[in-house]
Amino acid sequence: MAKKGKKQSNALISNRTARRNYNIFDTFEAGIELKGTEVKSLRARKANMTDAFARVEKKQVLLFNLHISPYEQGNRFNHDPLRTRRLLLHKNEIIRLKGQTERKGMALIPLKLYLKNGKVKVELAIGHGKVKFDKREDIKKREHQREIDRAVSKISRR
Repeated sequence: MAKKGKKQSNALISNRTARRNYNIFDTFEAGIELKGTEVKSLRARKANMTDAFARVEKKQVLLFNLHISPYEQGNRFNHDPLRTRRLLLHKNEIIRLKGQTERKGMALIPLKLYLKNGKVKVELAIGHGKVKFDKREDIKKREHQREIDRAVSKISRR
């Protein structure tokens, strides 16, 4: 049983570098077309999505460079770890994603893989790559906010 103030995450795998390297504008939930041993590997959290990206091609959204390790007990039924996987979205969502990603500098980045009602879902984000200056600004803001929080906590303890 989870404790009351803690939010339990249902994420199987998350892309922690995505929010550091991209400004996120919008997110989508998409299904993903998987094989049986891939689902078992994901449930065991044997995947890596740091280099993963998505692209709209021929009226469908494809996910590239998502590494799902072969299932240990899968023997001959195992899959190719880096195969291209199709994402399941509605037609109007695909059209909207295509229009937004055709603008200069915009990219489709998977943020996390999670279970929802027994199905594996992908949280996709539309983002714009950050440059070194933007990353430094984010670090400065975060450190400044920490200092403010420390000062407030000292005052409230008195």
